[in-house]
Amino acid sequence: MHPVTNEHAEGGDVTPPDTPYKRIHRSARPEGTRVRVGGVEIGGAGFVMAAGPCAVESRHQLEATARAVAAAGASILRGGAFKPRTSPYAFRGLGREGLEMLRDVGRELGMPVVTEVLDPGDSNLVADHADILQIGARNMQNYALLEAAGRTLKPVLLKRGLSATIEELLLAAEYVALQGNTDIILCERGIRTFETATRNTLDLGAAVLLGERTHLPVVVDPSHASGRSSMVAPLSMAAAAAGVAGLIVEVHPDPSHAMCDGAQSVPVSAFPALMDGVATVLSARGRAFSSPAASLDPATRLRLETERLEGLDRMLGRLAGERRAAGLRIDALQSKIGRPRRSVPEAEAREKRTMETHAAV
Repeated sequence: MHPVTNEHAEGGDVTPPDTPYKRIHRSARPEGTRVRVGGVEIGGAGFVMAAGPCAVESRHQLEATARAVAAAGASILRGGAFKPRTSPYAFRGLGREGLEMLRDVGRELGMPVVTEVLDPGDSNLVADHADILQIGARNMQNYALLEAAGRTLKPVLLKRGLSATIEELLLAAEYVALQGNTDIILCERGIRTFETATRNTLDLGAAVLLGERTHLPVVVDPSHASGRSSMVAPLSMAAAAAGVAGLIVEVHPDPSHAMCDGAQSVPVSAFPALMDGVATVLSARGRAFSSPAASLDPATRLRLETERLEGLDRMLGRLAGERRAAGLRIDALQSKIGRPRRSVPEAEAREKRTMETHAAV
């Protein structure tokens, strides 16, 4: 998987004695924590975008989304293999199969992967496939899970609980830090209030306050905060203006047919405009999107780019095979209904033009 480094010493001895979260308190590391995964640095000068589908539904869906968000400038691929759902009858993810898809597509595109872990017993399994372990809002106070995730020494993205206070979130992060792992990213994803017009209420004030109280980087999830795809872009820009470290956004090729949270998923066609809007806000603050691998040494960058090129070649080969198979099925169906079949030279020429277009992109 992508290499992870933590260049900071463990904190905890320089904080005020009455601080309940000693290892993650701002005074333990005033310069702030920078979580590095692959060529991406979270918590540095650059702004990080993690994007992808709420749930991995198929290889095709994941690849289409991943290619689109990567092309638009996202540097981390998100996706759910294990999904905690309110209804036991709802789609609950593909499990290990989904993890393998995430790992493979992430490697092919050179993108670190973040995905959720639900059970302490699955922590090592998820850590073997993902670069960042997400602990969702429903599990923020699952202390056994926090400790298990911390022991993997993989970065942990910890989401604020539905009705959790800021101190409760910070104490949950302290459980992870006590395992010797301070590569923690806090996520404000909206809290449950009396308001029902939106799925949750985005608490940007909390995101700012977290940056004052802890040395950990803070990101915002505007998808869960609103529950409405039309609100994701403006909330993303507001979060960028507030000075957070990055965003985690749900994107889907066909939200109306998504198996999970389609209403809050940004269509892949609209994602570039969202990125442009955020870039404009960042520019006004003297910031820009993080440039993956910019801080890595040339040898490491060469290895990552070589792996990415090899992965893209494999992806293009697989797509070409799928396209040829689809062409054969079309020919067979046309023959059945009495329509003339495609001429072989014409079909091959069309496929060649398609592959050349992909290569040019």
